[in-house]
Amino acid sequence: MQIKKAILRKLDLPFRDPFETSFTRMTAKKTMLMELEDVSGTKGYSEVSAFDVPFYNEEFRDGAYELLMKQMLPAVVGTEIDHPDDVYPLFESIRRNNMSKSSVNCALWDIYAKLSGQPLATALGGTRSKVETGVSIGVQASPQALVDVVTGYIKQGYRRIKCKIKPGKDYEYLAAVRAAYPDVMLMGDANSAYRREDFDMLKRLDDLDLIMIEQPLEPGDLIDHADLQHMIKTPVCLDESIISVDDTKKMIRLGSGKIINIKVARVGGLTIAKQIQALAAENGIECWCGGMLDSGVARAENVAVATLPGYTLPNDIAASTRYFPRDIIKPEVKLDGTFVDVTDTPGMGYEIDWDAVDDFLIEAGTVE
Repeated sequence: MQIKKAILRKLDLPFRDPFETSFTRMTAKKTMLMELEDVSGTKGYSEVSAFDVPFYNEEFRDGAYELLMKQMLPAVVGTEIDHPDDVYPLFESIRRNNMSKSSVNCALWDIYAKLSGQPLATALGGTRSKVETGVSIGVQASPQALVDVVTGYIKQGYRRIKCKIKPGKDYEYLAAVRAAYPDVMLMGDANSAYRREDFDMLKRLDDLDLIMIEQPLEPGDLIDHADLQHMIKTPVCLDESIISVDDTKKMIRLGSGKIINIKVARVGGLTIAKQIQALAAENGIECWCGGMLDSGVARAENVAVATLPGYTLPNDIAASTRYFPRDIIKPEVKLDGTFVDVTDTPGMGYEIDWDAVDDFLIEAGTVE
């Protein structure tokens, strides 16, 4: 592959409903669409998943745009790249900024799969024809309000229910759901909202038979996560804490958790996601694929990676209409019950809806 042109587009995609976590409330996904084109005219697409402010990690949309346009894409355009795995040496001088790196790696995988005539899932080594999805629910106004929302998803057939929690909106909320639905696969996602002084409260969650508590403590704190995991029976799932294969090795050695939520954008691309999942599987760590309130572009690539055999739990890959009244791909990602069918079309398997892109476009830049 020799990339001859790159186009980066800032987009604001309105959410169907506001989305609230432990630290923010969003009404739109302010994202970017990456387009790479090789000398054969084959185009690959991906999403730059950084939010507009750096609350999830150090990256934010405007910063990622400048980094990609001025440093990363000029290094990619005109360079011969045999395989998507080989792109990372081009970025050796750039620390972290995994979401920007991921966007390049994922777009290259889309081109690579198209050139080889394979669906992206097959090119990655996936083995499933469909992947199971769970549902993620933002912080609600009251325990009963949460139960009411959960009820709607239970009726749709979802088996795994993830509820965002934060101090003051945690135990009683999850307990209300557990009382209403004793057998559901229930988990809490804290987005790093707790600290060591909250261990006693977190231990109370053992009463609720949760399948996991996701990222309870600060992202870099593998030691405190290990101490917490050793004192509670509820599996700790790490999200923001795992941004590399090295982090995965440390988690395993310290016993910092029993599950990893692998987000392709967070770890730096489909290549690194595959490596982390393989290492986790070798060490008895369960994995599932998380999302970043993605548009259909990243959602399609998440579906592909979730076909790998080491993904053992329902994933955060909802239908496009779960978050957006209008997505930027066609057809939109749809559910068959609580599963997403894996496309057999070469590449990511979806076309870009250019009318939608034009309607949501904020700014665009080209490198060639």
